[in-house]
Amino acid sequence: MLGEYRIAGRRAAEISADIERAVGSGALEPGQLLPPMRELAVELGVNANTVAAAYRTLRERGVIETAGRRGSRVRPRPATTGRERVRADVPEGVRDVSHGNPDPALLPSLARAFALAAEQGDRDPVLYGDAPVEPGFARRARAGLDADGVPDGPVGVASGSLDAVERVLAAHLKPGDTVAVEDPGWGSLLDLIPSLGLRVAPVRVDDEGPLPDDVRAALESGVRALIVTDRAQNPTGAVVTAARARALRALLRRHPETLLIEDDHGHDIVDLPLHPLAGTTRNWAFVRSVAKAYGPDLRLAVLTGDAVTLDRVRGRQRLGPGWVSRLLQRAVLRLWDDGAVDTPAVAAAYAERRSALIAALAARGITAHGRSGLNVWVPVPDETGAVSRLLHAGWAVAPGARFRIGARPGIRVTVSTLPATETEPLAQAIASAIGPAPDRSYV
Repeated sequence: MLGEYRIAGRRAAEISADIERAVGSGALEPGQLLPPMRELAVELGVNANTVAAAYRTLRERGVIETAGRRGSRVRPRPATTGRERVRADVPEGVRDVSHGNPDPALLPSLARAFALAAEQGDRDPVLYGDAPVEPGFARRARAGLDADGVPDGPVGVASGSLDAVERVLAAHLKPGDTVAVEDPGWGSLLDLIPSLGLRVAPVRVDDEGPLPDDVRAALESGVRALIVTDRAQNPTGAVVTAARARALRALLRRHPETLLIEDDHGHDIVDLPLHPLAGTTRNWAFVRSVAKAYGPDLRLAVLTGDAVTLDRVRGRQRLGPGWVSRLLQRAVLRLWDDGAVDTPAVAAAYAERRSALIAALAARGITAHGRSGLNVWVPVPDETGAVSRLLHAGWAVAPGARFRIGARPGIRVTVSTLPATETEPLAQAIASAIGPAPDRSYV
């Protein structure tokens, strides 16, 4: 079961620490089955409750997962394991369309914005005790939110979307609470939630966002939070439409104690309108990252929400990193003021690449999805086989298992850097790898 590794420890804390170190070092690998609690207790000469406590700690830390009688195993992407251990390497000579990155050619130059921000920092340095949010940045961010119909609320700044989501969840939830998430959905979010000791309730999505029947069932089951991607949903490209937003708002009004988190990471690369759900529940947060439009390394996201949520997030942030660099905030503000990203042009470029691949697949009898964003989602009958055959044909795609809980198998293709000359060869390779599937859906 564990190969040559032998778990050690007499107390629950010692046992859990030993297993966590083994996972971190690679001695215990992702997916590896752990001994049944009673069996390990006999081997270690301890009470079964001691092992149960150790396993519970590991579940809350996001290291292992338990599936009833099927036992406990190391999570596929445990929080304690370096990402490089679970990342698929792309062989030399293989075209990588799995990465999920924006097109570097469509990102703005950062040099002038940072130079001007640095000059401002020389004249007006930020010191301990200063406001955590640059006043001009807050005004500009709030104006953009107002223009898109996001309810009024304080403005905070986080180190990217995932950081913001984690802080909001931690501000309201405790280990054991359940969070409703899109399925298929953002893989990093699906990893984050269990690492916080929270449970995941999958909600299916179609091209218009989360399915109302699934959201209703999740809310009625007592989930504590719901996370929705408004546009450029990863991996499907779904966009919450006006009609879907009305239906979801009506459901949320019946459950005002539910924490609502919205992710609008597609802002500035999508020209489809935003239909926010915010304000329908007592506690809510709206997150808007700059990563896709301005560059992933900026690590900055705007966060707004109700006063209680923002106060809790800011308070905890003060006790940790303190604030997100105001030099960085000033640079992003310069980019905004300069109109550094031509949103219609960027959105059109990505739309052209998505549409071309979707049309080429449709001509071969394959249904694919991608209303917005950087990716195209292709439902497949055999995910592992499709990924393997495409790799053999010279194409690296992202396996859908990275994004799924109970949704049907699929593959994610990042089209952000896909030139027109590669569209037909890629579509043909996909068709050869999976065969025609005109009626297949990911719902």
